[in-house]
Amino acid sequence: MISARFNKLLRNCSSLYKKNQIHHAMTEKQTKIKINNIEINYLKVGNGPQTLLLLPGALGSIFTDFKPQIETLNREKYTIVAWDPPGYGFSRPPERDFSPGFFYRDADYAISLMKSLQIDRYSLLGWSDGGITALIMASKAVESVEKLIVWGSNAYVTEKDIELYEKIRNVQKWSPRMRQPFIDLYGEKYFSDTWNAWVNSFQIILKENGGDICREALSKIDAPTLILHGAQDPLVPMEHPVHLHKKIKYGSLEIYPEGKHNIHLRYAELFNSAVDDFLAEDL
Repeated sequence: MISARFNKLLRNCSSLYKKNQIHHAMTEKQTKIKINNIEINYLKVGNGPQTLLLLPGALGSIFTDFKPQIETLNREKYTIVAWDPPGYGFSRPPERDFSPGFFYRDADYAISLMKSLQIDRYSLLGWSDGGITALIMASKAVESVEKLIVWGSNAYVTEKDIELYEKIRNVQKWSPRMRQPFIDLYGEKYFSDTWNAWVNSFQIILKENGGDICREALSKIDAPTLILHGAQDPLVPMEHPVHLHKKIKYGSLEIYPEGKHNIHLRYAELFNSAVDDFLAEDL
């Protein structure tokens, strides 16, 4: 499943992003804009002709999830928009709502955000839950989404998936390195309560919807799609990217053999180069 292009990137990763790479500080100005009834927090940087929307994972936010991409992707090539979904990051209040259909609501808010910013055409980069939102967006805003990149994402959940989520329900058992950024952002109570609600939401999806998150969306996606996945991902078994690859008509799949869930952070240079190459391909 590993493409020749990906093998080439892997061999050459040590030569990527040399001294002339400009790094940008986390002090960049984030802004809020009212979308429907919620003040949505977002960041917009760069002035390139290709616009990218970055969609974070569960309880994620702009800089906790995408710092290496915001700092390193070429701002003369891209205009980068990143957001905090409703109830996450600084898009609070309200508290996060995990009632049925929350991924579809996130997609609607994100589509409305781009319309409010008067951006008609854009590509999506979605990680984990953000990848699910991106899949739904690409199925709904077909005329707007140029390309789609998702990783660590799934269109359904199984009993096995729920068992994996239950193992990490208790945030007190997380390593301090994994836990602390969320505590800094949310405080211990909101972090713990929201994470528990996240786990519960998938139990409901399995019980009441047969595990279906967005299966029906996949056949509606017309955008060329790059599916990236860490073969050692402890949260999203390999069957999920394989399913996405099978069901998305213009999808390609690339595997990071030693990668886990956060390949864009762990292998940031390699990941960003793969993004560059895919976005540079002719539409």
